[in-house]
Amino acid sequence: MAVALNSEIWKNWEKTGKQEFIKACIPLLKDETKSPAFDKLGKPTDIIRNVSQLIDKGIRGILKTDQVVLTLRELVALHADIPSIILDILNLEDAATSQGDSDEARERSNFCAIVKDCEKFLSDKLVKERLEIDTLQEVGVLKNNTFYSKFIKVKTKLYYKQRKFNLFREECEGFSKLVTELNSEFTEHRDAGELIGIVQSLIGCFNLDPNRVLDIILDSYENKPKDTRIFIPLINSYMNDPQIISEVLSTKFGFLRNNEQDIPQSLYVLVAQLLQNRVIKLEDIYYWLLPEDKTMTIEAEKHLREAKEYVKKMQIISLNNKEKEDTPEEPDTESDTFENNQKLGLCEALLLIGDWENAQILIKRLPDRYAVNYEPIATALCGLVHYIIEPLYSKFGIICSKIPRKPVGKFTGSVIPPQAHEFLELTDMAIPMLLMLGASLRYDTILLCKIVRLSKAALAACGIDNAKSLAPVERSLYYDILSLLDVTILPALSYLECNCCIAEDIWTLIKLYPYHIRYGLYSRWKNETYYLYPELLRKRADSEKQIKNIMKRVSKENVKPVGRLIGKLTHCSPGFLFDYVLLQIQVFNNLISPVVDSLKYLTNLSYDVLGFCLIESLANADKKRVKLDSTSISTWLQSLSSFCGAVYKKYTIELSGLLQFVANQLKAQKSLDLLILKEVVQKMAGVDSAEDLTMDQLNALAGGELLKSEAGYFSQIRNTKKSSLRLKEAMAEHDLAVALCLLMAQQNYCVVYKETQKNSHLKLVGKLSDQCQDTLVQFGTFLGSTMSVDEYVTKLPSIQSMLNDYHIPLEVAFFLARPMFNHAINQRYDQLRKVDPNYKKMVSSAKNQKYLEATNEVMEPICASLQLLHPPRVWEDISPQFLATFWSLTMYDLFVPEDVYHQVTNKAKNASNADTGAKGKKEQERYQTLADKLQDEKKKQIEHVEKVMYRLKQEKDNWFLSLAKTAKNETITRFLQLCVFPRCTFTQIDAVFCAKFVHTIHLLKTPNFSTLLFYDRLFCDVTYSVTSCTENEAMRYGRFLFAMLETVMKWHKSKETFEKECANYPGFVTKYRKNNQHADNLDNVDYENYRHVCHKWHYKLAKAMVTCLESKEYVQIRNSLIILIKIIHHFPLLIKLSQFIEKRIEKVRDEEKNNRQDLYTLSVSYLGLLKQRNSAGQMMKEVEFHIPVEKEKGNKNHEFKNDNNNKHNGEAKESTKEKKSKQTSDEPKASSKQQIISVDITGSGSKDRSEKSTKEEQSKDRHRSERSSEDKEREKEKRRERREEKSNRDDKYEKQYSRSQEERYIEMLNRPSEEGRYSSEKQDRYYDYRNDSREERELNVSGNGSLGRSQDPEPERESSKRRKVDNSSKVSIQNSKHEERKSNSEQFQEKTEKRERSSKLKDKRDKMSEEEKEMRKERKLGRKRDRMEEALQQFEMKRRRDEDKASKMVSPNRSSNGEIVEPSIHVREKHHRSTRDISPYQRDRSNEKSEPREKHRRGSENKRR
Repeated sequence: MAVALNSEIWKNWEKTGKQEFIKACIPLLKDETKSPAFDKLGKPTDIIRNVSQLIDKGIRGILKTDQVVLTLRELVALHADIPSIILDILNLEDAATSQGDSDEARERSNFCAIVKDCEKFLSDKLVKERLEIDTLQEVGVLKNNTFYSKFIKVKTKLYYKQRKFNLFREECEGFSKLVTELNSEFTEHRDAGELIGIVQSLIGCFNLDPNRVLDIILDSYENKPKDTRIFIPLINSYMNDPQIISEVLSTKFGFLRNNEQDIPQSLYVLVAQLLQNRVIKLEDIYYWLLPEDKTMTIEAEKHLREAKEYVKKMQIISLNNKEKEDTPEEPDTESDTFENNQKLGLCEALLLIGDWENAQILIKRLPDRYAVNYEPIATALCGLVHYIIEPLYSKFGIICSKIPRKPVGKFTGSVIPPQAHEFLELTDMAIPMLLMLGASLRYDTILLCKIVRLSKAALAACGIDNAKSLAPVERSLYYDILSLLDVTILPALSYLECNCCIAEDIWTLIKLYPYHIRYGLYSRWKNETYYLYPELLRKRADSEKQIKNIMKRVSKENVKPVGRLIGKLTHCSPGFLFDYVLLQIQVFNNLISPVVDSLKYLTNLSYDVLGFCLIESLANADKKRVKLDSTSISTWLQSLSSFCGAVYKKYTIELSGLLQFVANQLKAQKSLDLLILKEVVQKMAGVDSAEDLTMDQLNALAGGELLKSEAGYFSQIRNTKKSSLRLKEAMAEHDLAVALCLLMAQQNYCVVYKETQKNSHLKLVGKLSDQCQDTLVQFGTFLGSTMSVDEYVTKLPSIQSMLNDYHIPLEVAFFLARPMFNHAINQRYDQLRKVDPNYKKMVSSAKNQKYLEATNEVMEPICASLQLLHPPRVWEDISPQFLATFWSLTMYDLFVPEDVYHQVTNKAKNASNADTGAKGKKEQERYQTLADKLQDEKKKQIEHVEKVMYRLKQEKDNWFLSLAKTAKNETITRFLQLCVFPRCTFTQIDAVFCAKFVHTIHLLKTPNFSTLLFYDRLFCDVTYSVTSCTENEAMRYGRFLFAMLETVMKWHKSKETFEKECANYPGFVTKYRKNNQHADNLDNVDYENYRHVCHKWHYKLAKAMVTCLESKEYVQIRNSLIILIKIIHHFPLLIKLSQFIEKRIEKVRDEEKNNRQDLYTLSVSYLGLLKQRNSAGQMMKEVEFHIPVEKEKGNKNHEFKNDNNNKHNGEAKESTKEKKSKQTSDEPKASSKQQIISVDITGSGSKDRSEKSTKEEQSKDRHRSERSSEDKEREKEKRRERREEKSNRDDKYEKQYSRSQEERYIEMLNRPSEEGRYSSEKQDRYYDYRNDSREERELNVSGNGSLGRSQDPEPERESSKRRKVDNSSKVSIQNSKHEERKSNSEQFQEKTEKRERSSKLKDKRDKMSEEEKEMRKERKLGRKRDRMEEALQQFEMKRRRDEDKASKMVSPNRSSNGEIVEPSIHVREKHHRSTRDISPYQRDRSNEKSEPREKHRRGSENKRR
């Protein structure tokens, strides 16, 4: 029963009135099958009155129009007849409000608002039918006058146009009888022959026009299209001329067009059936149809052009607010265009009756994709495809047979395409139809799903189960399906709105193809497909506008809502949307994290397209991969690489394409893209390539795998198990693991030469080299930790193959092959151990012996392969076994980090004992298990280190075999060159390993290895090593120097430690005896002498660092600062050195403050650390570091100097000559004794000034200080004897002068050779500390801005110059005649040498290039400056020596400029210097080469005197 409406309802409408109104109307609208206007008895109900009151209240303004429209919308949803009732009431209200009063004007506006809003949910046809034309135009339903004009024309035709009748020839009775016969029901037994007889009789009886009869026959056939079997024979029998039939049909089309009537569908079907049954031909009727092909081509081009303009307007940003208006809606003229197109109507009819042959010809004549864009044509073609594939789909595509299916339409006729019963039969009709259909498949999503399922079934029938399956060789649908995906399926998906289900269904098909085929599809889909369809272009522009608005709101706080919006947009057209997202990421790298989180709502197809878009963006050749300053990698590449690592870790996206892209870039010798691989491995596998590891972390890396994961990295590896497994599988799928390793190893040594050829900045070259090296180590670590040992051994080539076939560097080859060595050794060890029946009770010594045997068996072929890498002379210094041992071991083999094990174990135990409640029991158990595993791992490592040490003890005697002094230098050189330097810059842990290995072979007392010489060669000049390092290599080299200095300073700090670890060790022996390898105590360096050596090493390091800092070269300054920061705890320790270095660093800081900010930052950082150590009192004075020799010998040397003040240089030389003669006479005796070989600690050879052992220096000083008075008397007698010998020599020279010039010249040439032997034998074997003072003075000189240069002067010119100086300084008044002879002989010798020198120089000049000449000029200028500086230094030293003599006080701790320097320690030299050889310390190193020859010459002159 209806509820009456009262006035309270309208008053309280917003609160309760609306609910009451709806409640009152619902009972009246229950029965949807009957009209709500009348009840069962036929009486009118209250629904009309209620709706009328509602609309009336809205018109009068009692209710708001929005409330009225909203209520009417709800009523429409309740019953289908409500729209008709609403429009009837609105029609009445239209008449009521059409008056002209002012009050009614307001009501009229309310009425128009209600009608306009109701149009949105009411039928357009119904609105136009019920309301007046004026009202429709007023409201805005009709926007032009076309409708009104059409209405007038139709009305005129209906009521006022006169009909034409045939009043002349034909009789109406004949036509009526003909029409009756043709339109009667035909039985199955009715024959066309009988009907043709009746037609002919009627024509003859009533004298009918044959053409009009043909017209009537065609009209009848049009009305009865199912009676084809009657009408087709009838037409063929009546009129067998296709041309006439075509003309009649064209007359019909023309008549309808001229009368502006719509062409009925039945007429198109009539023409289609005539074409299908071959009554007429398409060429006969095609030219009568409109519009022309040219018109349609112009129209298609116009649509495409307008779409492009639309896209262009959407991309323009207007700054004028007045122009910011919505794009006006364009009138929908598409339906009118297609409706007036007779050719499209015929095409639709052909497809409806199944005539694919003629339809295909017709579609091809039209512009591309023009016909199928017409929805009726596309729908008709889809229906034909449904019919063809029905048998196959019923067999292979149905998911569940119990689900009822919609029946498929049937086609009848003789030329209908046959249905497909096999997959290959689809290629005859179905696939060409689908390719012709293209993107219009969107009109039938059911057919789209069917095609996808059938395609999967067809591929499964060919054996295609996944992307790894090979393409079938025999005939199949493999490539046809690819064409369908490219032309039809993916473009159709772009038209759909947020249909993620179809996207997932398509992914199940497309994932069966390998990634390179899929990426080709995506490329054409994204870059080509959209420009073929105008509608898609518009849709793309709208989507781009939406994604731009979304990306403006992306943040960490709104990840979910933004992610949903991105997901909806990318379900159907992901490609170009991802391009914009990636573009934003390249510009703003802070979007990486929120964008990655917001991508969780994508489909699998979208994820795969994202992978393609990433590779496409990375491969963009138009973008520069380095910044404008060409010193670092561009920001966009860094951002994309980081995004790759994050998105591939979080989502399951195939990695094969990205890895193959990196491999291809490496093949093309492009190493910039290694950053991608580095980020992917870091994020997915948790393997970090951090360089700034702490010492605890490095010690943890020396432990087992469990300790590494717990304490070896900055962040513990968590949640990377699945992602690392995916990365491993992706590499294994295409065998990329080994390929990438080998390519990176080759690229590491190729990048320097390739980039320098491109004139790249040196900083960039270093970064690329570091990136290549770090990625290689990171990648190798990942493979070693992820793959099982068997997989690793199987996939990786052997060490011989890597070295010989792939030309991999030694350090990289052993880095990759070490897991294989350890695996092979352990396997062989287990085999040898299990041969013994009591292997479980085997003692440790027996286990060690078995391990040694296993090691020898495994490493023997490795040693053999190493011999081929170097010439035989290399193996004279070190053995291949030593090289293999060094490169095959790791820190795990040498060192057990017990402290780190203890810390991590205690931490795990404390965590297991913590009370965390019931939920933490699993965590407690996990920590307890971790502690137990760490204990077991520690025990295993201790046993392993014990075995390795036993192996090393057995091998050490065969490592270094030579005893010769020069061979020892070569041994150290080979060790540094082939082992230490390549490995200490490889990784951080390798740097520590090198230091640990040197310490180990020292503690093993390895024969013929001089630890002291090794340290001396390492520390004496690190300039070139520092200069040749990249940034990361400098960090590793600094770590290596830190570890080496740590050992050195440990021995320096404690005498007990030194005595325990160095005394009586072969590494600290200074003399080696060939017949007895065990040295005496006197042959070892004692503790105080070792501290002197440490003092020298510190000065050498300081000089090298100062040289680099003052070089002005970016690389040298940066590397020296990095190394200084690394070794800050052990260098500098002397206050004086720290002051020197601090001044240089401050200078660098001031110069680079506004230039190179990275150098400025490093310098400021180091200064802070250095000042912190100074303020903490961690620096020491020189007296605390070591006891200077002058203070040690103080008074004794002072007395000795006073006794010898009156000696001159000639007497000293004579005493030396006596020693020489005595030694010569004793040579036969010495040959029967032991031969003693002295070790040159500096390793400078014959070119540098020899530095004698400290032990012998001290013993000689003690011998001098203990001379008795008898010795002094003997000295006086010897001096008298020397005077007599001198006078005899003068007489001898007088006689010799009378000889010919030629004989004298020959004799003079022979004497220097004798003196050379004399001078070489004359050199004692004391360690020369003069270098300390010399280096110190060089530091002082450099402090004044004149650091000594290491140029190479010409020996001849230097010797001739010094010869002249010597002649001028040693001339005495009493020997004037002797001086003339001497000068003549020297002039003759100089001329001869000059001629020889000029001839040699002339030959050299002929061969010299212009560059060499310029370099030589620069060297000459440098030598000239050096000689001037040397003269100034000699003058300064002479002045200071005179002051010292005058004051009779030694001031070794002050220089001329007031700076603290190290005093000269070798006092003996001060008593044997002449005025021309004032200070050998001040000479540059470049002059040391000519010093032996100068000594020889002076000795020969003294002898002649």
